[in-house]
Amino acid sequence: MPVQILDSLSALPAHAWDALLPEPQPFLRHAFLSALEDSGSVGGRSGWQPAHRLLIDAQGMLLAALPAYRKSHSYGEYVFDHGWADACQRAGIAYYPKLLGAVPFSPVRGPRLLGVPQAAGELLDELVSGLAAEGLSGVHVNFTDALADSLLGEREGWLERLGCQFHWHNRDYRDFQDFLDSLASRKRKQVRKEREQVVGQGIDFDWREGHELSEAEWDFVYACYANTYHVRGQLPYLTREFFSLLAERLPAVIRVVLARQGTRPVAMAFSLVDGESFYGRYWGCLAEFDRLHFETCFYQGMDYAIAHGLCRFDAGAQGEHKLIRGFEPEITRSWHYLSHPGLRAAVADFLRQERVGVQAYAEEAGGLLPYRQG
Repeated sequence: MPVQILDSLSALPAHAWDALLPEPQPFLRHAFLSALEDSGSVGGRSGWQPAHRLLIDAQGMLLAALPAYRKSHSYGEYVFDHGWADACQRAGIAYYPKLLGAVPFSPVRGPRLLGVPQAAGELLDELVSGLAAEGLSGVHVNFTDALADSLLGEREGWLERLGCQFHWHNRDYRDFQDFLDSLASRKRKQVRKEREQVVGQGIDFDWREGHELSEAEWDFVYACYANTYHVRGQLPYLTREFFSLLAERLPAVIRVVLARQGTRPVAMAFSLVDGESFYGRYWGCLAEFDRLHFETCFYQGMDYAIAHGLCRFDAGAQGEHKLIRGFEPEITRSWHYLSHPGLRAAVADFLRQERVGVQAYAEEAGGLLPYRQG
């Protein structure tokens, strides 16, 4: 069966796409991905052109899918291949466009090859065989789950890349104090001091679900989010409309905590939830306060996860500052198929060396966790 290319999820009924999802994680839902498209966060001049792959049988039934984007750059992926692209440019090899299977701007592990394994494997094989005809240098599938790892690992030519993130696990803590009691004395005092510093600045917090924010409050959320990019001289990936569309389409999974000093909102953190996990995504502030980032992004989320019985807190990319607050190192995987044989060989050699470093880093980080021993 030939693989079809879908350039807009609005052309596919939401129930058909969502029926392929093996778990309730929000990032692969039709509502989330279509909000990115309909808001202009992807498409247009963004360098993220929707090119979802579908395997459909003769009766018109959707059997498998890969959320995919034709990329003309490597920004917003969180699996960094800029060095590969630079080497190609020096060697006169075209690296762009490439095809990326991922959730845009979200370094979160989860399903990528949607559908039963046999159909998903057939989609993969058809996809690789058509790269030359589409003028693509290769395929990259980021932050995969176990099913994708299995399917990709058994196919020739695919290169595995390891990464490391830091996630916090709720070990049935009764409350935040119960979590603190699990830490070594010095670390426990540090966390308590950080929280007290925020309280001492007259800041309190207000939690909202997606349907509970007004458009004016969404304006504030977006201003905070965009400011984290503006201070680095960058443009934000997401448009203002994305937040309103997501609040309309998936309000039940949105959690926003607003930080206020008196009646004045000063910061926010935007997160998503599913049945067992809390996903911290975006943060921003419009004024500087000591330790406010740690409180808003981490401690508030941990409080929320404990209170609502959520098992895991995925706070996104980057990490050492999470480590000392109880977030544990976890290995992530991405997979890369590169058509040019010389490039494939060079990248394979690089990844063999990098893998050793990533595994050593994760092991060393695990030894620095703040929990009490014994």
